[in-house]
Amino acid sequence: MAEVTLKDVALASGCSIATVSRVLAGTRPVGAETARTVRAAAERLGYRPNHVARALRSRSTGTVGLVLPQITNPFFPTLVRELEHALHAEGRAVLLADCDDDPATEAARISALLARQVDALLLIPVDERHSREAVAAAAAQVPLVLLDRGCGPGVADSVAVDNAAGMALVLAHLAATGRRRPCFIGAAGTASAAVERRTAYENGAAALDPAAPGRLALGDFSVEWGRAAVDLLWPARPDAVVCANDLIAAGALQRLRQLGADVPGEVAVTGFDDIPLAGLADPALTTVRQPVADLAAEAARLLSRCRADGSSGPCHTVRLAPELVVRASSGAAAPAAVDGALRTP
Repeated sequence: MAEVTLKDVALASGCSIATVSRVLAGTRPVGAETARTVRAAAERLGYRPNHVARALRSRSTGTVGLVLPQITNPFFPTLVRELEHALHAEGRAVLLADCDDDPATEAARISALLARQVDALLLIPVDERHSREAVAAAAAQVPLVLLDRGCGPGVADSVAVDNAAGMALVLAHLAATGRRRPCFIGAAGTASAAVERRTAYENGAAALDPAAPGRLALGDFSVEWGRAAVDLLWPARPDAVVCANDLIAAGALQRLRQLGADVPGEVAVTGFDDIPLAGLADPALTTVRQPVADLAAEAARLLSRCRADGSSGPCHTVRLAPELVVRASSGAAAPAAVDGALRTP
């Protein structure tokens, strides 16, 4: 079948080609009755807009590139879903790229998306320091917003949860349930989320125990690392294991149970992010919930602001409030643990 054109819709609706174009593109207001007539004719004929032609005319592809550090982290697909919904509501499509936690691959993915003429970029950088050059170069070409992690001051607009506030919620909860000997399992490197959560733990845990800031192990954001780190920290008999994300916490829970530890009677375990796995763990995981829908909405708003301003003004940094979700993994400490006579599994 021949492609249905604007001219065909104009003939079928009795309107001019210019009017049909305004209705279907939504560029200018048109009377309600006229708009209904045009849309009915377009639907009847099976008209589909030619996005390539529209991009050539408008110099806009209606696409946003989204670069993730590691798609296998369950937090990111949840965020992608909300971002896709927020951008689709504005008539924009998402092109997704994964860089497998490698800054060099990340730079290549950014270049590939720019070569495809995306209108803007959303980026969760792999590493604050090693991602900075590629991110700054891209931000000079198209509107760019950083999500969840930063690349240092002045590089681009960014939106993330307040990691320090989230860790403060965890430590206050542990103190209220009688925990006095926490330890921390986090990720090494300079990804801003990892650094901020670790720093917040170090700054806040000393109020529970002056030695607590030194009880930590750093690896990566994985279940495997959570299991391995427990073997490093358990000989010190902590009464709480504070984890930098839910994947680490899931591994820690699994290993503690293998060692015969009583969770939460002997040792509490907490996570960060509130991925679906958190509520399915045994026991269910206490964690910090990120406001994922708000993150996506704010990222879309910042992109729209960049497009509207078209200027190189000061960068905007938005921090959103987290929520502590208390579940069974961090119930009150057993009396023996509160008294300091920790049981050996």
